[in-house]
Amino acid sequence: MTKEISLRSVNVSRYILPLREGGSLPALAEADDGFKYVLKFRGAGHGTKMLISELLGGKIASSLGLNIPELVFAYLDEDFGRTEGDEEIQDLLKGSKGLNLGLHYLSGAMAYDPKVEIDPLLASIIVWFDAFTTNIDRTHNNSNLLWWHQELWIIDNGASFYFHHSWKDFDTNALNPFPYVKDHILLSQASKLDEADEFAHKILTDDLLREIVNLIPDDWVEWEHTNESPDEVRDVYYNLLTKRLSNSAIFLNVAKDARG
Repeated sequence: MTKEISLRSVNVSRYILPLREGGSLPALAEADDGFKYVLKFRGAGHGTKMLISELLGGKIASSLGLNIPELVFAYLDEDFGRTEGDEEIQDLLKGSKGLNLGLHYLSGAMAYDPKVEIDPLLASIIVWFDAFTTNIDRTHNNSNLLWWHQELWIIDNGASFYFHHSWKDFDTNALNPFPYVKDHILLSQASKLDEADEFAHKILTDDLLREIVNLIPDDWVEWEHTNESPDEVRDVYYNLLTKRLSNSAIFLNVAKDARG
């Protein structure tokens, strides 16, 4: 069963502390709905393309029934962060006014221990999902998996869709065999990749993928290096996803071969 596609919108009311893992300087913050969120900022190194990766990856994962913290559009006021003492953080906040992305904070969650065995189909769906979205960052060095309420949760899909950093060769990138799957932290447990592929094809319809892609806000795709309209940029993502799905055997076979 697919989950709700639309996102709530919140206003960020309090910056709590930076989360200095990685290079994008996410932060723990509180919003006007009273909940805490891990904020991903448009003013960080990869800009709104990282937010797009989080948005598309998160909604595809959720549609596949994977546990992922709720995503929200998080608005930063122009005055937000002016009293921040750290100059680097203040610059980040100033450069992030407007619409950012938040992930509900999983208080008390613990890092995934790769020694713990999980359901083979669940492992296979996660491996399939990461190969589909070309997520290079779910490895033994950085699992981006958490245990919360005795369930496995996915976080951090910002390293997905890395094709968009060059923004060219879309047809070639749609057929990317994704050799990086050999480093996936769950590959050794993913013994049901064929079943995962069959399941994903039933869930990820063209209409669903279009609905997910249409969530991308206009001002996240107004880039200096392209003259394409927001709708044309969204079409690139949609066409890549549908073509990649119809050719999933390419990356599926690479994953199966990597299991050896």
